[in-house]
This record gives sequence, structure tokens and C-alpha cells, in this order.
Amino acid sequence: MGKADGLSRRLDWKIGVDKDNENQVFIKDNWICSMYEVVVEGPEVDMLEKIKKARSKDKDVVRVVEEIKKAGVRELCGNEWQIEGDLVLKEEKVYVPKDEELRVEVIQLHHDVLAAGHGRRWKTVELVMRNYWWPGVTRDVGRYVEECDLCQRMKNRMEKLA
Repeated sequence: MGKADGLSRRLDWKIGVDKDNENQVFIKDNWICSMYEVVVEGPEVDMLEKIKKARSKDKDVVRVVEEIKKAGVRELCGNEWQIEGDLVLKEEKVYVPKDEELRVEVIQLHHDVLAAGHGRRWKTVELVMRNYWWPGVTRDVGRYVEECDLCQRMKNRMEKLA
């Protein structure tokens, strides 16, 4: 047998001690708290500004928001609908008004990014719905992906070639 190495001869290691890692912390509490903060930067800032401006095009939402402001209500139905500044939130996601160009731009922001890699329908839906919501978001994303030229060219073909 060879001689014991330096680690096995440490004085602070005692035989039979079960709690030798008790004072070790791998994830600090302040790291976990900072994960809940939403950081909006880059093209998302411009997108939020466009959504604030486009809110006037969605007459129903404008009417409801004005009535809520008159009544002084900050929340409806628990936390489902809220107003933060000029943005309407549904379940903490930004409501995108009825503006087709704006909705397509939101989808482009999440689908056509190199980091996202032209994700298929459900990946793009997941990315969009992390921060945004509107009625029919899944349908709109599906249409966009079906019309995406690059996705159609790179799509795996399941049928056998002749």
C-alpha cells in the first residue's frame, strides 16, 4: 500500500461525522429573489411602447379600462386583470390590443430570433406567452409558423421520397 494523500490526512475531517456539509451554501437567498424580477430591455422596450400607443385601437379594452380608472379599481376578478400604468395585464402578462401588425411583430420578436432558432409552433407559443397574451394567440402563432418560409424549407419530411 502507498502512503495516504494530503486530503485524507486533513485534521478537520473526522471519522463518523454525518453533517460535514451543514454550513455549506451553494445557492444564496438573494440569487433566488432576483430570479423573480422581470428585466425588460432591447426590442422589448420598443414593443411595450408600441402596445401602449396601440391600446387606443382596441375600443372595448379602452372603454373597460376607462371605466375601471373612473371607479378607482386596480384589480378585477382577483389578480386576473390589472392595470399598470398604460398597460393592461391579464394574469401578469401584457395584453396586446387588436392590432394585427403589432401581434405579428410580437410573434416575430420571439420566432425569428437566431437564439430561438425558428422554433416550431409550440416553442414559439411558449416564448410569446411568457410575457404577452391576446385572444387567439395560439392560432395566430400557428398561422405565422405555417407561413414562415425558412421553417417550411427546413421542415423534416415524414413521407418517403420517390
